Amino acid sequence: MELGLNEKVAIITGSSKGIGYYTAMQLVKEGVNVVLCARGEKQLQVAADYIKNETGKEVLIVPTDITKEKDCQRLIEQTITHYGRLDIVVNNAGTASANPFESVSSELWQADLDLKVFGAIHCTKYAIPHMRKVGGGAIVNVTAVMAKTPPASSLPTTVSRAAGLALTKAMSKDLGKDNIRVNAVCIGLIRSDQIEKKWKKEASQLSWEEYSQQVGQTIPLGRVGDTQEAANVITFLVSEAASYVTGTTVNIDGGAGHAL
Repeated sequence: MELGLNEKVAIITGSSKGIGYYTAMQLVKEGVNVVLCARGEKQLQVAADYIKNETGKEVLIVPTDITKEKDCQRLIEQTITHYGRLDIVVNNAGTASANPFESVSSELWQADLDLKVFGAIHCTKYAIPHMRKVGGGAIVNVTAVMAKTPPASSLPTTVSRAAGLALTKAMSKDLGKDNIRVNAVCIGLIRSDQIEKKWKKEASQLSWEEYSQQVGQTIPLGRVGDTQEAANVITFLVSEAASYVTGTTVNIDGGAGHAL
């Protein structure tokens, strides 16, 4: 399948590791010029070096705190200065913060919304004019399956992630006329640093495959998802293969979600 991504330019937030990093690697392999951004410059450089070693292609790194609007604006400006265009934004940056309602401080509410909601808003806001100049673009907001069916003690994450879903749908309606597609992915149990640390601490005698199956017993596909599997779906959504897909949400959860 031809994805039509060669020579396009993509920004991926939170791309020094995890889903963001794997998505960056996959897009580079498809011929995309990629901008990595996260707060830590050292980890960004490590990620950039890995990508170059694997693909032979250099990426641009821009240390960015997306909770600050001026940083988001600078991220877009440096991308345009370096590559001259912008086609794709993957709003991936975020952390898991799950607590009972009464234990969440006002400061934690604000920090979570600044990172997961306003970070996406500001990055997208400054990207849109440049997407219009090249005739369109693709935006993917990375959220969580729990946003659709929030369990107890899941705050503030589920609220900010649910806001991301509403943002996705509303933006898709506004930007469709500009050929800018906006979609979201809802992440379930995917291999991460946190899960790997738990595996090595609690069940190091098991192989990853054995541990994945043990942890994933309640998941219809019977295992923890691989990070690459999430990256593959995001790559499809930003590609020309998904040219008639906008305003939708794709669960990457092995069938675990309870909502349509």
